[in-house]
Amino acid sequence: MRRTRAYPVSGSNSLWQVYRTVPFWKVVRNVLVIEAARYMPFFTWKNRMYRWLGIQVGDQTAVAYKVTMDILFPELIRIGRNTIIGYNTTILAHEYLVDEYRLGEVVIGDEVMVGANSLILPGVVIGDRAVVAAGSVVTRDVPPGAFVGGNPARPLRRRTSEPAATVTDATEEGPPGSERLS
Repeated sequence: MRRTRAYPVSGSNSLWQVYRTVPFWKVVRNVLVIEAARYMPFFTWKNRMYRWLGIQVGDQTAVAYKVTMDILFPELIRIGRNTIIGYNTTILAHEYLVDEYRLGEVVIGDEVMVGANSLILPGVVIGDRAVVAAGSVVTRDVPPGAFVGGNPARPLRRRTSEPAATVTDATEEGPPGSERLS
């Protein structure tokens, strides 16, 4: 179950009334910073940009190329440490409907892996060490250590507690184009 708070509107649809719910200049600032961050190649700079908007981003978290954070309410997003948010993922903290709009905090735990092209909806919590498969739509909470995927995202299996391979465990050859450091 997503934890969102609904705010009813009357007259035109809620998105048409967006600047009654969030200041115009806040949106302008957020759009400029988030669009610049989408293309920023340096994770530390990108994370500083997100923190400036009020997004809580943990140490050593990597937000990949073209990830889009919520432009209206980025301060409702929290991402833990050592987490990866994959290419072209969208994280929303709002949804505008015809008769109401809803806001919900998005909490992504520590050491989480979110695959490319995923969508995370408002009001969900993704637990520590969870994995979200590429192309998933996260519509409800993901328990710690779970591996979910699909539209809507459903449990596929539990992650093992095996530690990840270290650099010293890597193969002799390494990835194409790399040189072995001695």
